Amino acid sequence: VQLQASGGGLVQAGGSLRLSCVVSGRTFSTCVMGWFRQAPGKEREFVAGINRSGVRKDYRDSVKGRFIISRDNAKNTLYLQMNSLKPEDTAVYYCAAAWNFRAPVLYSWTSYDYWGQGTLVTVSS
Repeated sequence: VQLQASGGGLVQAGGSLRLSCVVSGRTFSTCVMGWFRQAPGKEREFVAGINRSGVRKDYRDSVKGRFIISRDNAKNTLYLQMNSLKPEDTAVYYCAAAWNFRAPVLYSWTSYDYWGQGTLVTVSS
C-alpha cells in the first residue's frame, strides 16, 4: 500500500491550499482516511477524518469552518481544502489510511495502518 501526498507549499496568512493524497495497492473505498499534522517540536495531531463513503467527517476545533476534507473513491484520492490559513497551521501534513476499524472517523494516529510521506505547509504572517 502506498499513500502519496502532495499540495503543500508556502502561503501567506489568509490564503488557501489544497492537499491531495493518492492511495494505491488496496481498495480505497473500504478504508477510513485522515489528515494529521506535526509542527516542529510538537506531537502529531489529528486534523480531519472521513469515513469510507465520504458522508461522515470530523475536524479538530481549530480548523472547523476553515478546512474541508473530502474523498473521490473513483480516483482513489483524499483531499484537504485549507482556507483562511493561519501561521499556527504551519506543519508537515500527513494522510493516513485504516482498513481495520469500523468506526466512521478515527482520531488517534495509532489507529491508522498506513501513512503518506508528508507534505510541508508553511503559512507566513
